[in-house]
Amino acid sequence: MSSIIRPALVLFASLTLVCGVVYPFAVAGIGQAVFPDEAGGSLVLAGGKAVGSRLIGQSFTSPRYFWGRPSATSPMANNGAGSGGSNLGPANPAQLDAVKGRVDALRAADPGNTAAVPVDLATASGSGLDPEISVAAARYQIGRVARARGMPAERVREIVAGHEQARYFGFLGEARVNVLALNMALDAARK
Repeated sequence: MSSIIRPALVLFASLTLVCGVVYPFAVAGIGQAVFPDEAGGSLVLAGGKAVGSRLIGQSFTSPRYFWGRPSATSPMANNGAGSGGSNLGPANPAQLDAVKGRVDALRAADPGNTAAVPVDLATASGSGLDPEISVAAARYQIGRVARARGMPAERVREIVAGHEQARYFGFLGEARVNVLALNMALDAARK
């Protein structure tokens, strides 16, 4: 019996050491050495203080700011520790109600805007943590943000255009705008 148990325990201890200690420390060390910003959370600093991350969305609710993609994480929106979507299908009544509520809220916040609401402002993503919105979603919000800030819409449009990021490798995904960077640029433009 000991001829079976002893090798099993040695294998268990060895694999625990390699997979549970050596490998994680090696990967973390390589990450810190090769990608220090990403391994450190891709934090955005303002005045030496962390105000967010380039890779995790934040909830902006003031009309003075561009709003990001809705988040379905729980127990609160944009919860980095609870990444995940709602798992509601497109025909699910709860999903339809959520989308209708988001569209109604966007219309109420900007009643004069008759443009179609971009899909990424009405639906949550799979991760619930998207830091970026489509260029269409940013342009949709220009009028509301400009009025709330007392800025000319053309100036806000210029700031949005300056923060547009092209498709990855020129053909993957779509053009996008990082919401935190855009809102920080708006704050800086007023100073």
